[in-house]
Amino acid sequence: MKAAFRNMYLGAACVAALAPQMASAQSTVTLYGRVVSGLAYIDKVYDPVANASFSKTMVASNQWGTSMWGLKGNEDLGGGLAANFVLEGGFELKNGGAGAGLFNRRAYVGLSNASWGSFRLGKNLFISNDVWDLDPTGQQWVGSATLVRGRSWVGANNVVEYSTPNMGGFSATGQISFGEQAGNSKANRGEGISMTYANQDLMLRAIYSRRHDVAGTFTDVYNTSKETIIGGTYKIGPAKLFAAYDYITAPNALLTAPSKLKHGWVGVRYDVTPALTLIGSVFHVKADRVAGKATLAMVGADYSMSKRTLLYASFGGVRNSSGANFGVDTGISGNPAANQSQRTVYAGIAHSF
Repeated sequence: MKAAFRNMYLGAACVAALAPQMASAQSTVTLYGRVVSGLAYIDKVYDPVANASFSKTMVASNQWGTSMWGLKGNEDLGGGLAANFVLEGGFELKNGGAGAGLFNRRAYVGLSNASWGSFRLGKNLFISNDVWDLDPTGQQWVGSATLVRGRSWVGANNVVEYSTPNMGGFSATGQISFGEQAGNSKANRGEGISMTYANQDLMLRAIYSRRHDVAGTFTDVYNTSKETIIGGTYKIGPAKLFAAYDYITAPNALLTAPSKLKHGWVGVRYDVTPALTLIGSVFHVKADRVAGKATLAMVGADYSMSKRTLLYASFGGVRNSSGANFGVDTGISGNPAANQSQRTVYAGIAHSF
């Protein structure tokens, strides 16, 4: 009898010891993140009160990329089906500010399967953020968001999202962000689709998105509007070439505000060594009515000290005309006066974990 109890005890102990290992084989949770900070100088910041322009030096958090942290998990449900989640928040490293909410970038749960794709519910970046891999700068402060005043940087709440599996190099994602307004299903709603074709050194992408205002219409070309982006990249040896065209409309905009933007860019990333990458790009935008036009140029360098730590340095300049006053860094540091040029230089460090 004692032997039987002893064997039962030993069996229970073995099961208890193996349980964490069994659980870890079926489910994983990963902590990840990135911290970015540096110094920035910008000239010709216009002060309308003083009616004068000044330069500014600042410690900045997110010029190269967003400082963020997150948790992501996956559970194998068997038969190729998995449950997964992401909780992710961005913050300002220079002051520790967390922005609007703890998980202000992503907070979703979903199911995925290699055969039929993945399905997500919750909060995510708006689908126009898919433009990042068409941007030679990787969406730095001086990049594809600058001359559209950050339209592609926004987030999306109340999201239902579906991504196809990779089908011979083709994949697509569809997203709806519900406005949840009684009596007007279009109010504050966003929706879009992103389609990609990738084959060896070639990548092509097309993105169409719409963001409605509180009345369900399109009144602000930089915010509540319709956007179409078409572009691609091609790798030739150590060089990766970029080109894209971006067309934005807000048909319900006031006559004193722009209703159309024609925006395009070309650029290159060149790997001098496995650690050092040089970046060059030129962006141009033309708005209708009174908003004018502008040309933005950027050169920069990324130097990887390790797999996780990177040094960056970038220089950018914007030239405005026909009444435009686009800021060189998306207006984060302050816009110039109308028809004035503006320059910035920034450098810093990014560490991923």
